[in-house]
Amino acid sequence: MFLWQYLTPLLLITIQVCKAQRCDEFTDLDIHHSIIGTNLKMRLLLYTRANATCGRQLSHSNLSAHPNFNFSRPTTFVIHGYRPTGSPPAWMEKIIQLLLERKDMNIVVVDWNYGATNLNYFKVVENTHKAADNLTAFIEKMQEHGASLSSIHMIGISLGAHISGFVGANLKGKIGRITALDPAGPQFTDKPPEERLDPTDAEFVDVLHTDIDALGFRKPLGHIDFYANGGTDQPGCPKTIFSGGAYFKCDHQRSVLLFLDSLTRICTSRAFPCSSYTDFLDGRCMDCDQFSAAGCPVFGYDVTEWRDALVKLQPTKAFFTTNKESPFCRTNYRVDIVTWNQEASWGYITIKLHSDGKVAEAMINHKASKFKKYTATQLLAQFDKDLQSVKKVSIKFSTGNALKHKYKLRVLRIRLTHLEQKDRPLCRYDILLEENKERTFRPIPCEESNF
Repeated sequence: MFLWQYLTPLLLITIQVCKAQRCDEFTDLDIHHSIIGTNLKMRLLLYTRANATCGRQLSHSNLSAHPNFNFSRPTTFVIHGYRPTGSPPAWMEKIIQLLLERKDMNIVVVDWNYGATNLNYFKVVENTHKAADNLTAFIEKMQEHGASLSSIHMIGISLGAHISGFVGANLKGKIGRITALDPAGPQFTDKPPEERLDPTDAEFVDVLHTDIDALGFRKPLGHIDFYANGGTDQPGCPKTIFSGGAYFKCDHQRSVLLFLDSLTRICTSRAFPCSSYTDFLDGRCMDCDQFSAAGCPVFGYDVTEWRDALVKLQPTKAFFTTNKESPFCRTNYRVDIVTWNQEASWGYITIKLHSDGKVAEAMINHKASKFKKYTATQLLAQFDKDLQSVKKVSIKFSTGNALKHKYKLRVLRIRLTHLEQKDRPLCRYDILLEENKERTFRPIPCEESNF
């Protein structure tokens, strides 16, 4: 009895400590829940630098009960989309980590898995409006505690993008920023602005499109709409239905991976405002000096540097291409070629840059380019990596026609200009390119008078 009197307080203290350290996890459901259907239940999980790996569920009625929730800090809401299998999003921990590395903020993960897990997609779409109303009420409570709407950033994925839009509309467009990652297309395409995301839902709305021909939304929805690889057929994603579920969701999910890459700052994806993806690939939209003093915008988290210009210019469509895996960013060069063949030639160009054992490659093969005597042909070359010091250049010319005789392309001048470092162009003069044979040379300083 004497020993128990001493142990009881110690046990109670231990229990209280364990309770205090308990983490609230994202709701984990399974296909069974999807088959029987789920009704909407909202859970808001708070993460800060003080509890970066341990979520704490927030209460609508008592926000002051959470000491880590500092209303003077900016707040980012992360809102997932449709969850047909009920599993937690695989990317959730990563986005929390990277956001907190960027800035001291409150991160609120909007867990509406109950409501998003349902084989009946139409029912889930209905739940987006209810989820938005619930979230609106919570943000209004935040305002009562001194939070500013302009310091709120909502990151919405798929259906979560439209939830963000509904919340923004409820709050009269005073939210600071909405980032929409491949907004859902089914049941939202051709709907009026009040029934989907639109630019009036926040002070600044940036949108990424990666699956416009299936699960995503095709038309512009924000102040700036980025179309990665034209908005469809993302590199590295399966091309046939025999690949299973990845065939249906890979392009759509790529939007999150591209945004995560933008948070890491390993490299940046420069996007080019342009009227169409074809014009972009044809090299007709490379003059970034005309866009703004800061040049063409970069995709992702740091696009806010161009915010003022984009709000004035809206809507802006911008295009960029990516690699098939991280780091996704590519390096862009303008290529100017002048030939002296008597007859015009049509063909494709592959360029490799060499530096200290590393090789960067760009294939300009979206369509055959025309090379006409003494006429400059301007091309956009997109390399899979950036090399700081180019020692050698390799070029290969191809017509793509195996039945005809081999062509020779007589290059009078070739100039490669890094679109981020225009002061150091690479040149070479008087080169003979035999079809399908790679020609390697050392670049020399450009003779400005010749261009």
